[in-house]
Amino acid sequence: MLDTATKSRIDSARDILVGKVPDPKSQVEQITIALIYKFMDDMDRQSEELGGKATFFTGEFKKFRWAQLLDKRYSGHERLLLYAEGIEKMNENKNIPQLFRDIFKGVFLPYRDPETLNLFLKEIDGFSYDHSERLGDAFEYLLSVLGTQGDAGQFRTPRHIIDFIVAVVDPKKTETILDPACGTAGFLISAYKHIRKANDALTPDERARLMTNFRGYDIAPDMVRLSRVNLYLHGCPQPVIHEYDTLTSEERWDERCDVILANPPFMTPKGGIRPHNKFSIKAKRSEVLFVDYIAEHLNPGGRAGVIVPEGIIFQSQNAYKALRKMLVENYLWAVVSLPAGVFNPYSGVKTSILFMDRNLARQRDDVLFVKIENDGFDLGAQRRPIEKNDLPAALKALQDWRTSGSADESNPLRVPRKRLLESPDINLSGDRYRTTTVQRNGRWPMVKLGEVCDVNPREKSLADLPSDMTVSFVPMADVDVTQTAIRPVQTRKLSEVAKGYTTFRSADVLLAKITPCFENGKAGVVESVEGGVGFGSTEFIVVRPDSTRVLPILILHYLLSQNFREAGIRNMTGSAGQQRVPPDFVRSYTIPLPPLDEQERIAAELEGYRKVIEGARQILAAYKPTIRIDPEWEIKPLGEIAEMQYGLSSPLNTQEQGYRTFRMNELVDGIAIDAGQMKRASITAEEFAKYRLQRGDILFNRTNSYEHVGRTGIFDLHGDYVFASYLIRVAVDRKQADPMFISRWMNTSEFQRAAKAFASRAIGQANINASNLAMCPIPLPPLAIQRQIVAELEAERKLVEANRELISRMEAKIKAKLAEVWGEESVASSPAVDPSDQPDPPNRHAEAHS
Repeated sequence: MLDTATKSRIDSARDILVGKVPDPKSQVEQITIALIYKFMDDMDRQSEELGGKATFFTGEFKKFRWAQLLDKRYSGHERLLLYAEGIEKMNENKNIPQLFRDIFKGVFLPYRDPETLNLFLKEIDGFSYDHSERLGDAFEYLLSVLGTQGDAGQFRTPRHIIDFIVAVVDPKKTETILDPACGTAGFLISAYKHIRKANDALTPDERARLMTNFRGYDIAPDMVRLSRVNLYLHGCPQPVIHEYDTLTSEERWDERCDVILANPPFMTPKGGIRPHNKFSIKAKRSEVLFVDYIAEHLNPGGRAGVIVPEGIIFQSQNAYKALRKMLVENYLWAVVSLPAGVFNPYSGVKTSILFMDRNLARQRDDVLFVKIENDGFDLGAQRRPIEKNDLPAALKALQDWRTSGSADESNPLRVPRKRLLESPDINLSGDRYRTTTVQRNGRWPMVKLGEVCDVNPREKSLADLPSDMTVSFVPMADVDVTQTAIRPVQTRKLSEVAKGYTTFRSADVLLAKITPCFENGKAGVVESVEGGVGFGSTEFIVVRPDSTRVLPILILHYLLSQNFREAGIRNMTGSAGQQRVPPDFVRSYTIPLPPLDEQERIAAELEGYRKVIEGARQILAAYKPTIRIDPEWEIKPLGEIAEMQYGLSSPLNTQEQGYRTFRMNELVDGIAIDAGQMKRASITAEEFAKYRLQRGDILFNRTNSYEHVGRTGIFDLHGDYVFASYLIRVAVDRKQADPMFISRWMNTSEFQRAAKAFASRAIGQANINASNLAMCPIPLPPLAIQRQIVAELEAERKLVEANRELISRMEAKIKAKLAEVWGEESVASSPAVDPSDQPDPPNRHAEAHS
C-alpha cells in the first residue's frame, strides 16, 4: 500500500518539474532517471558499510556519486553541470547492469535552472533503495500520471480493472505468464502480487523461479524501459521485457504461455497491419490480430483475460465473425461488459473483457455474460470514488461459474454456444440475448417506439424530383440543444445532397446518435422544410411519428428524458469516440401511449417548462459583464497601481500539514476558492510572512497552456493561505483602486487580450512575466465610481446566476412529469432484439456531414 509520505514526495517532485518540464511523460522519465541514479549510490554505500567495495560509481564515475552531487560546497550551477554530465555519460559505465545502461541511454537534462534542480534533488534524496513493496507501489503511482493515449492507441489500464482480470484468471506460481503489449507491466506486477498473496511461504528458490515465469513484449522503447524499471522495483532483478512487434515479427511466434493477460493498443494505422502468414484469421485490423495471437499462444489448458474494443463484440466483417466463431467454438467461457467511462479522462471507449480457457470451454455448453454498470468510480472525467461497485459480485459469479457451472441469475446471463453460433454475426453482446417483459403503468399501454413511429424511413420519391430544386439542409452543428424545434436555415441543391445524407420531412424528430452529441441532447422536431424534403448529417436517426397515434413533441420529450439517454448510453456500440446508439435500440424502446388529447395536455405542460429553460439558458449565454470606459478616465499601467510578486517555489504536499497553497486550479470564475482539496507548503515563519495572502489580493496565472495562462481570481477568504510560484500576486494600492474593480477588469476580454499579447510560447506552454503584466493598461475612474461599478456588476451577476437555479427547478419538474406518465412502478426498458432479426451494424466509418 502506498504510504502518504512517499506519494507526497512524488507529487512534490512533479510540482517542482512542471514549470520546466510540462509533459507528464518527460516528468516520469526525469524522476525515473534520478531514482535509479540515487539507488545505485545507495547500493554502493550499503556494500561499503558491510565491508565490501563500491560497484557502480568507481573509477572515472566516482566523481558523480550522489553524496558528491549534494556536497554543499558546490554552487547551484556547478551541481547542475555535474548532474547533467553524469546522467548523459552513465550509459557508458561498464560497471552497471545492462538494465541500468539501457535506462540512461540517450537521456539528458531538459532544463538549465539550478534552483529547480536543487529542489528536485532534495526531494529525490528522500527516497532510499530497497526491494520493498512500498517502493514498487511508489513507482506504480508515478506511472499513473501517464494517462494520455499514445500514438499507437495505448493507454493506462485502471489498477482495479487489472486486479479484477487477474483474480478471475487466477495465475499459479508454476505457470508462465505473458503480456504481449505490456506497456508499464501493470498486468505482470498484478499477477506477481496475486501469486505472492496466494503463496505466503515461497522459498528463495521458488521466488527466483517465479520471476523467470514473467515476460512481456512492447513495440515502444520507452515503455520497455519503464516496464523493466517497474518490475525491478517490485523485486525482479532481471526482468524479461522484449522490444518486439507482436503482430508483424515472427522470431517469438513459437513461444507459448500458460496465462496471457493484456489490454493491447487497438489502433490500426492507415492501410492496416501487414502481419505475417502464421495467423489463422486473415485480417489487417490490430484488434482482430491481437485476440487471435492471444488465443493461439496459450498452452493446452492455458487461460487468458483480454480487454477488447466493441468492434470485436459486434462488427460484421468476415474477419471479426471468423474470430468470434473460433473463440466461441474453442476458447471463450465468459464475456464481461464494462461501462463506457472506465478509461476516462483520456478515452470514453466502450470495452469488454474476454476470458478464454480451452478446457473450460469444452466443459461448459453455455457462455457466461456479465454486465458491469458501476466499477466503484463515477464515469466522469475525474473518476471519483462512489459506493456502487459491481466488480465484487461479478468476480464471485465468474469464480462460481468456473468451479461449479452455477451463477447468480440477477445479472449474469448464460447463453448456449449453439445459440451464439446460430446468430448470423455470432454477436457477443449479452444484451442481444436478454429477454425483457413489456411493462404497463396501470394507466396507459406500453408500446415499442417502433410500433408508433417509423425509424429511419426510406424515401422512395426522390428520383421524381428535379435535381436542381432547393431543399433544406441541417448539419449537426445547426441543432441547438437549448431548442426543441429544428428550423433549417441552410439550403442545398438536391443534386448536391441526394446521396450520402440522411433524409427527413417536416414533423420528423431528428436524434443525434453519435457520442457526445447524443449525450448532450442534440434532438428536435423539424419545422418548415423547404421543398418538402430535407437532408442532413448521417449521424441523425430519423423518427417519424404516426400522427394518428402519437405527437412528435411528446416523442421528442421521451427521447430527451434521462431514462432514454441512460439506456441509450448503455446500448451504444463502437469505440474510440465513434460510439453510436443503434436504430434498433430506438425501435425497441418502450414508451407509454396515452390518448391523443391526454398527450396534448402532457406535451403542453412539458413545453411550458422547456420554454422557461430555453429562456434562462439564453440569458446565461448572452450575459457578458462589461465595463464601459469613460474617455475622461485616467489610464494607467497596472504596475503603477499595484505591486507584483511571484509565489513560493517550495514543494507542495497533500497531507494536513503546512499552509494551504493556491494554484491555478483554485482560480474559478474570477474568484480564488478553497474547495477543500488544496495542496500545502511546509515553510518557515519568514517565508509564510512573505507569501501570506491578504483579502483583496489578486492572483494571476503566469504560466500554462495559452488557453489557461492569464486566469485571474481575487482572494477574499479568512485564514492562512499562500500561493505557488506559477502565480503572480497583484497587491493593489487601495488608495488608488478598489481590488474588486481591478479584478473585474483583469477578467474582461480587453485585459486578457492585452496580457496575452505579451505571452511567450514554447511547446504546449505560454508564459507572461511580471514586468510585462505590469505594463497592461487599467482604466481608473474615481474610487467611488469603481465601487459603484463593482456593486452593479455584482447585482447583475446574482440576477443572472438565479437562472441556473430556475433551470434546475424546471428540469426537475420535467423529470417528475415524465415519471408520472410512466407510472411510479414502471421502468423504461429496451427489450432484446432477436439476433435473427437484427440488421448489420451501421458503417462505423460513415462520414458525419456536420
